[in-house]
Amino acid sequence: MTRRIKLCALPLVALALLVFTLPLRSASGGLVRIIQTNSAGDSVHIIDAATNKIVAEIPGIERAHGAAASPDGTLMWISNEADNTVDVISTKTMKVTKKIPLSGHPNNLAITPDGRKLYVAIAQAPGAVDVIDAAKQTKTRTISVHGGVHNTYVTPDGKYAVAGMIGARNMTVIDTKTDMPVWTHYFDLGVRPMAFDANPDGSTRRAYAQLSEYNGFAVVDFETRKEVARIKYPELPKDKLTEGHGGNTAHGIAVTPDNKTLVTNSSINSVVYVYSLPDLKLLGQAAVGHSPNWITLTPDGKFAYISLAGANSVAVLDIKAVKVVTEIKTGGQVPKRNATIVMTQ
Repeated sequence: MTRRIKLCALPLVALALLVFTLPLRSASGGLVRIIQTNSAGDSVHIIDAATNKIVAEIPGIERAHGAAASPDGTLMWISNEADNTVDVISTKTMKVTKKIPLSGHPNNLAITPDGRKLYVAIAQAPGAVDVIDAAKQTKTRTISVHGGVHNTYVTPDGKYAVAGMIGARNMTVIDTKTDMPVWTHYFDLGVRPMAFDANPDGSTRRAYAQLSEYNGFAVVDFETRKEVARIKYPELPKDKLTEGHGGNTAHGIAVTPDNKTLVTNSSINSVVYVYSLPDLKLLGQAAVGHSPNWITLTPDGKFAYISLAGANSVAVLDIKAVKVVTEIKTGGQVPKRNATIVMTQ
């Protein structure tokens, strides 16, 4: 087994070298892997976050949309648009072990921090959120909401699931104890990817929501349930914009585990932006490949993996340096949603 080395005090050049040679582990000692779906393909790729190499390919999942990982690192969950299922994958065998039927056509999905429940976006009219019991691997409930659901999330404290709707232009907050909607915030534009940060006591502080055809994001105060800011990305000259970019104008957003940094994509700019939290000061930006679509972070919050739907690759961003350190050719078709899993073996 390779000896663990503390990286935080190393200069950037040394860090860049080490990240390709050392097994990247979480604080618990597990191996960090990136789950990368392919929305126009029939497989899912697994990236080793230490070597930034593809270490596995899981076949038989056509039009994969969302990805989630069990906290214990034993299972992966993929929403399958072709079969209208959630596919369960064993990390030991890297094979699909079960397909869980859903109430309709799915989009994204999210898992609670304790790993007990999954919330699956049902985009098919009239729209809903399916609840899956992770231990039983069965759908236990369908929650009615106002509109077809594009993305689902679970807040950092696990108390709420949040559903975002494009057509109905709202985010609906669901109590994860009762699985009942408790409040809804309506926007003037459709709701796309979202991210959440936390207060010092662990409660949810704010939601950051990218909106249809808006090159930036809205900020919603979770306590007052009101939009408190709308941040627009720096404008680029028209001849620098990405032609034929896939998905929404802005697509992909994430908060680092320490709640101090927001990493967010502009698909039309082909740029990733990094903001400080909670003051939302722009710290820097980095050009990436064609059509950035989704972001997942390493557990230490040091690196962001950004799917590039128009380049069939994944960019790796050093968040503190705001610099792309490598680009991984996945071999898949139109990679979009991704997620991070920490495996024990």
